[in-house]
Amino acid sequence: MTRIDHFNDPDAPEPNRLVPAASAVITDDDGRILMAKRTDNQLWTIPGGTMKPSETIAETAVREVREETGIDVEILSLVGIYTNPRHVVEYSDGEVRQQFSVCFACRSIGGELATSDETSEVGYFSPDELAAMEIHPSIRLRIQHSLEDRSEPYLW
Repeated sequence: MTRIDHFNDPDAPEPNRLVPAASAVITDDDGRILMAKRTDNQLWTIPGGTMKPSETIAETAVREVREETGIDVEILSLVGIYTNPRHVVEYSDGEVRQQFSVCFACRSIGGELATSDETSEVGYFSPDELAAMEIHPSIRLRIQHSLEDRSEPYLW
């Protein structure tokens, strides 16, 4: 299934679905950030995905990180809640989702780097290396907020 992210695009289709999701900014001891290259749009991203019935949003973040990168994490704090109605994701099956993602700051507690059906590459990258990578603006915003070590989570 293909995916198109529309961000502040006046010609974006109207959303027809809202799905809770979680994402995670994972840093290592050297301050590098765990990134994964998506197979559906070829962009680099932080791990994340949709919430399943019978799990908490925090459990969603932990599960998605493990599924997409092979890394086990512990949640440290809330980076923010991202619900921008001007960010919609259009899928080839006709679904158009408004963004609704809870982003956590996490640390690795085990596992081994591995790709999945959703990721073609995974690795840790310094903030300087991220500048040259193809990353969606909404993901850059989450990374920026995490690196700012804000006293309050971002709410928008």
